[in-house]
Amino acid sequence: MTSEGTHATWSAQELDVERPDAAEYRKLAGDLRSRVDGRVAFDEYARVLYATDGSIYGAQPAGVVFPTDVADVQAAIEVATGHGVPILPRGTGSSLAGQTVGPGCVVLDVSRHMDDVLDVDPGAKRARVQPGVVQDDLDDCLAEHGLKFAPDPASSNRATVGGGIGNNSTGAHSVRYGITDAYTEAVTAVLSDGSVIEAREVVIDSPEWEQIVAGDDREADLYRTVHALVEEHADEIEARYPDLKRRVSGYNLDRVVYENDDGERVLNLAKLFVGAEGTLGVVVEAELSLVTVPEETALALYCFENLTDAMRMVPVALEYDVSAVELMDDEVFRLAAESDGYAEYVEPIPDGAEAALMLEFDSELHDDFEAAIEATNERFLDEGPAFDVLEAYTESAQDDLWKLRKAAIPLLMSLPGDPKPYPFIEDATVPPEDLAEYVEQFEAILDDHDTSAAYFAHAGSGTLHIRPILNLKEEVGIEAMHSITEAVTDLVLDHHGSFSGEHGDGMARTEFTPKMYGDDLWTAFKEVKTAFDPEWWMHPGNVVYRESAADIGPDSERGVGADNREHLRYGPDYQSVEPQTELDFAEDGGFAELVERCNGCGTCRQTDSDVMCPTYRASKEEVQTTRGRANMLRAAISGDLPEDEIHSERFQSEVLDLCVGCKGCQSDCPTGVDMAKLKAETKHRHHEEAGATLRERLFADIDAASKLGSALAPLSNWATELPGARKVLQSVFGIAPERELPPFRRETLQDWFENRGGSAVSVIDADRRVLLFPDTYTNYSYPAAGKAAVRTLEAAGVHVTIPDDTAPSGRAAFSAGMLDKAGERARANVDQFAPRVADGWDVVFVEPSDAVMFQDEYRDLLGDASRVADGGSRTPVERVADSAYGVCEYLDAFRLDENLSVPNRSPGAAGVLSYHGHCNQKATNKDHHAVGVLRRVGYDVDPLDTTCCGMAGSFGYHDEHYDLSQAIGSRLFEQVEDSPADRVVAPGGSCRSQLGDRDAADDIPPHPIEAVAKLLDGS
Repeated sequence: MTSEGTHATWSAQELDVERPDAAEYRKLAGDLRSRVDGRVAFDEYARVLYATDGSIYGAQPAGVVFPTDVADVQAAIEVATGHGVPILPRGTGSSLAGQTVGPGCVVLDVSRHMDDVLDVDPGAKRARVQPGVVQDDLDDCLAEHGLKFAPDPASSNRATVGGGIGNNSTGAHSVRYGITDAYTEAVTAVLSDGSVIEAREVVIDSPEWEQIVAGDDREADLYRTVHALVEEHADEIEARYPDLKRRVSGYNLDRVVYENDDGERVLNLAKLFVGAEGTLGVVVEAELSLVTVPEETALALYCFENLTDAMRMVPVALEYDVSAVELMDDEVFRLAAESDGYAEYVEPIPDGAEAALMLEFDSELHDDFEAAIEATNERFLDEGPAFDVLEAYTESAQDDLWKLRKAAIPLLMSLPGDPKPYPFIEDATVPPEDLAEYVEQFEAILDDHDTSAAYFAHAGSGTLHIRPILNLKEEVGIEAMHSITEAVTDLVLDHHGSFSGEHGDGMARTEFTPKMYGDDLWTAFKEVKTAFDPEWWMHPGNVVYRESAADIGPDSERGVGADNREHLRYGPDYQSVEPQTELDFAEDGGFAELVERCNGCGTCRQTDSDVMCPTYRASKEEVQTTRGRANMLRAAISGDLPEDEIHSERFQSEVLDLCVGCKGCQSDCPTGVDMAKLKAETKHRHHEEAGATLRERLFADIDAASKLGSALAPLSNWATELPGARKVLQSVFGIAPERELPPFRRETLQDWFENRGGSAVSVIDADRRVLLFPDTYTNYSYPAAGKAAVRTLEAAGVHVTIPDDTAPSGRAAFSAGMLDKAGERARANVDQFAPRVADGWDVVFVEPSDAVMFQDEYRDLLGDASRVADGGSRTPVERVADSAYGVCEYLDAFRLDENLSVPNRSPGAAGVLSYHGHCNQKATNKDHHAVGVLRRVGYDVDPLDTTCCGMAGSFGYHDEHYDLSQAIGSRLFEQVEDSPADRVVAPGGSCRSQLGDRDAADDIPPHPIEAVAKLLDGS
């Protein structure tokens, strides 16, 4: 049994580039390859890619191993420790305290291969999983049984279960369900000596217990040591461990011995592995307990004029059997409003809301949601300080509010400039009844340090994510961070809270853990660590550290010291080069700031929705994520890579060329790291340095080639089918012989329009006037979509003109990084269209990528150069961009489809269509227009939640990218086949080519506008 859709089907290892191991670890890497079946990566790129996670920390590991099974993990540990190198297990790397950053460690990335759901027992509500399975994928497997894994971190769409166990993760519903240690029943783990332990409930003093403790192996010593430590320190454990829903600091000595459901006193070492952050061993399998999924939920979001009022209402909320109580403040609202991806979700929030509490109710606790919310309305609105409430009963309305809440962390990191709201003391937890006082005292600490913070997260459990805004590129900011941590940990102790309620110790908080637990328990922690890992090979220095080499542990410096000011990703010594750019990066703060905007949250590793990142979904390789590419660019501009490495064959082919330019990251990345823009600029600089290839020049000028092909049709079509012709195209241009080539039409769209005598609607009779842009694909290869657009627009009362003096849009040149050529074409088109736009014309496109080129990239290409006084506030490029529309977007924006005469507008009367939106339009929030139009003219539409089709303009024609293109496309193909629709429609020309090439396709599917035109009377 596997988690569907998670396994890789392509690898960048197929590229013919050299990947030499780092010289200092060459022997270790070689020995690992001789023992491990999984890939071993000790090259410069791998070390950069795994140097950071979602935290403020960064340090290069020795290298990375991708184990395929338990034997690989055992072998890797044996070989690495034999070379004197520590071990660090890692999942997604989304941790916020630096738990997955390990200087000089061998990283074991279990997310690539060890990601199966091994077994589900619905009756017992149990599941056995490997550590690399993503939590949302696990929940997808459990959905048919009405079950789920209860802890639900905001990163559940990419976070692995193994990472959640290592961190003792939880999420918004901890008020209802608690945290991971409550649901981890047993684990299989590999210890530092290579032995495997099955940690599970063992009844103390039972025959099984006596048999175990009588042994003379590592397992026997663990049971004896842990039991003795718990017994010896029982009073300290009772006094020092806070009574909270969330407490994830230190080792779980308070959870390891307990009374089970049968009333037996048991010891369960699995509870110690939870929250141990990989310091005790590598979890290779886990048995989890599950909970039922409530059939329905409802939300009530209460708005307050100040944060303190919201905090005072948290204990009140807990009186009402809520399953979540979440906080957001006005800073989160402001940032969401400024984000392309989240602006729509913040629109319902009323003006004047400086804080909001979101309460969730579920059907397992409430029979009548309206009655439940009416009761809280009385307390919060009528009797309390809230001034407004948003009630959400439908799934879509609730999803919107949850998306807003879950985006808070990465959104905050998108603040411009070097000062950022950094995570280092952001998840301290106090009793909920203390929150208001705690926040006031926290703010006093911030005032003492001349800074402020944003507030959000799990108020119902007493966990607030409070992130002070500091500049960690300056020594003063770093010292302020340390001083604030000292003060806040003292404050948390005053409230008998926990330094961490969710995000763990890691590099951020391990230094301060002794303060929380006192000398006796701190010594006990070191004894636990030494019992499991005598030589401190496993992630040394996290959760627990040694004062000196003479302290408990090995006779070495390993694990000595902890300081949250060390191993920062940035720091006073960090410097980056700000290059002169062809594109306008002013709104991004510059090229370097756009690169550094990546905070490592790992949203680009999600695989179940949205667009970003299609190449990662096919490969499951870190280098193919937006995060990976951003890290590589940051290393290039900051000196972590050699000066000319950015122009190397490997950097170009593996880091840049495998980015398909889908633009998904522009909207899906919460911090807006626009990798398509960064790639285009970097490729442009490379072309200036090394020149463009013949294939790049061909595709950049595809309009000229297509014009010639059309003029020579049908001979040009026959020529490509001659024996040996495809091999010539492969050898000369690198075009994949398996790929069907677009046919050329002798009569172009422009020819057809001229021959028919122009528009059938006169200017005088028209409601609107449109310039229909003759894009390359529609004009020369697929004019049917253009004809359908003309007929539909005219049927809606629009006067249409197809201009014959336009330049190509520049999309092809932009995608190839040939920005000078793209800029020339943008300038020519703006000069051509600006006067007519000023005269009331709109510019409409059949091809989505060309529409978005005008709407978005033209602004970056022309920038300040386009600023010509016109008596208004907008520049010519802005006026043209604002007047550019995809054809379905145009119909929808002005409700022109309501003017169409169609037989029957009843839902489904015209049939059922599945719809694959274009990724460029998804990135700019414009892909929904076609769905609205199709539904209003009588179609039932199934909008597919798909990423890029994999064709991506010319990308899918490249010989070396064909297999990757197909791997990406396979996910789309599956959704098309699974859809109940009669047929699929797609607006993108390359999308339709990809769909037409699939085995199950009879022909290229139509553009949505063709489906509309088909219904028109007389057409």
